[in-house]
Formats: sequence, structure tokens, C-alpha cells
Amino acid sequence: MNYKLTQYSHGAGCGCKISPAVLDSILKSDHLPIPDARLLVGNDSRDDAAVYDLGDGTAIVSTTDFFMPIVDDPFDFGRIASVNAISDIYAMGGTPMMAIAVLGWPINTVPIEAARLVLEGARHACADAGIILAGGHSIDSPEPIFGLAVTGRVAIEHLKTNVSAKQDDVLFLTKPLGIGILTTAQKKGILKEEHATLARDVMVKLNTAGATFATLPYVNAMTDVTGFGLMGHLCELCEGANLSAEIDYTAVPIIDRDVILDYLKQKSFPGGTTRNLESYGHKLAPLAEEQKYILCDPQTSGGLLVSVDPLHVHEFQTVARTLGLGELVPIGKMTERTTNVISLL
Repeated sequence: MNYKLTQYSHGAGCGCKISPAVLDSILKSDHLPIPDARLLVGNDSRDDAAVYDLGDGTAIVSTTDFFMPIVDDPFDFGRIASVNAISDIYAMGGTPMMAIAVLGWPINTVPIEAARLVLEGARHACADAGIILAGGHSIDSPEPIFGLAVTGRVAIEHLKTNVSAKQDDVLFLTKPLGIGILTTAQKKGILKEEHATLARDVMVKLNTAGATFATLPYVNAMTDVTGFGLMGHLCELCEGANLSAEIDYTAVPIIDRDVILDYLKQKSFPGGTTRNLESYGHKLAPLAEEQKYILCDPQTSGGLLVSVDPLHVHEFQTVARTLGLGELVPIGKMTERTTNVISLL
């Protein structure tokens, strides 16, 4: 392979997302949406997917997610982008049913063979999730773009949203942070060979646990952590429930703390981190520099952020172990609303 996909894009993965503040401005409208009682979850809560009541106790879960290359290998790019998109279904407590591809490709710049490999990676991820890649749409674009539109289904009684956390809930994160820092190091050409797969191996893991977590009555809220970073998505969780949160920074999982800190010393962090801080930094209690660049690091195909009733923490940890997530440690808790939306313990 004599090309590197990340060199053909101005951003990478979910670090390409429009900042929360700018997105709020874009989504503002003077026209109220046509009310539909069957739309259980729409755009108003900034949740992971839309949910539509089928009238039989179940609902359709619908989402789309796409971005520019996060890695150089086209097969891995297709796989990661697909896992990331499918994650939105799991974050709502649903089970994916099928996917449709969204492909933009600079056909005169990057070999067509690379686009084929991207789709092969997507098919691999869909097969892992037990669904088919049923079709899609493609355009000739200046930069490579790939993602999926995914349809899933959920029992309405098991639907989880990002607005239903309760005071004193305990918070868990199922994947470690640091993806944006490592992928930026790759794009800058400073990623060491021994670190080449650290971020990839996290990004290709499906968040299938979400479908099981949804069946647990003591799981009150759930979302996945992507481009807005842990702090951004936790802000959404807090504001949706009119609560605040306290985070134990020492308990937050990081891919490899020493490795991540070494790349931070080399100024390896995505532009999305700065945009995130500019958008919601005023909602946070003061953070040290290290904490800012890790807690606000844009994640691509990040983990699930789960809000659990404090009386059932051990039960939840046991379920997580049976699902292959290892020993999940509480990273914080939901609290009564205070001046700061999020503070550190």
C-alpha cells in the first residue's frame, strides 16, 4: 500500500464533528416540528439515535454516522467507521437489523481498490454484529468519507436514553480514553510502531453490551462517548436529567496513561479537543491541562457511558464481566444540580 488514507483528509474520525456550540446554532429553527406521538426520541435531546414506536411494544431505532479516515489502512477504516455507527443502536438499548453504506471517494486521487477494501471492512463489522450491509450510496468527493445508516429495533420497555439518569447514580465507562490523541499522532507521523494498534484495537470492538444493559432495570441512562469527548457527552447526560456529576479522574480508564502523556508532551491532540473546550468548558469546574486533553479528547467508536442505580453496582459489574468487559470501575456519580455541570472529586 503506497498511500496513507489519513493524509487525504483535513480531520480524522469523530474529531471531524462540528463542535457542540456550532451544532446548536445550526439546529436552531423558528419552525416547530410537526408533532408525532410515535416519535419517542427525536433531535431535541441530542440522543444517539431516533426512535419510532411501531405500536406493538417495540420501536425502530434509526441512526447514521460517517467521517473521514481515522487510520491509514482502508479495511480498518471501513471496519471502525461501521462499528462506530452501529454503536448508536446499542447505546439506545437496541439490536441492529441492517445497515446501508455512505461512501464519498476521491476517485481520481485514491485508488478504487482502497474503496473496495473500505467496504470489505464494513461487511466484516456488520457480520460481527449479525447484520447485513444491504446497500448504500456513493459520490465522488474531494476527501474520503465513509459510514453507515443503521436500522435497529428495541423493546420500548428496555429503551435507554441520555436524559433519564437519577441523582446518586454511579457512572461507568466501558472503553478507555485516548483515541484522538493516538490517531492524531499517527496523522502527524510520530506514532511509534509499537503503538500502531493501540487505538485500532479499541475502536473495532462493538458495544454489543448495550443491548444487555438495556434489559437491566437498574441501568437508568446510557450513551456512547464519541466526538464530544467524555465531558461533552456527560454534560448531555447531566443536562438531560437536570443534574450535575462528579468524576474521579484517577478512575477514568485510559488506553495507556504513560503512552498518552508522552504524546501529549509532543502536542499530539486533535483540533476537536480545543473546539470541545470552547463549546462546553464553561460548564466544567477547573481542570488541569492533562485532564482537559484527556477528558475532552474526541473519541471515535468510544465506549458506553452508563448510569447505574447505586444499590445495584455489584450486580452491574458482574454482568459486565460476563459480557467480556473485565472489571469495570466506577468513574463518578450523578449529583444534585450545582453551578458546575461537572466537577472532579
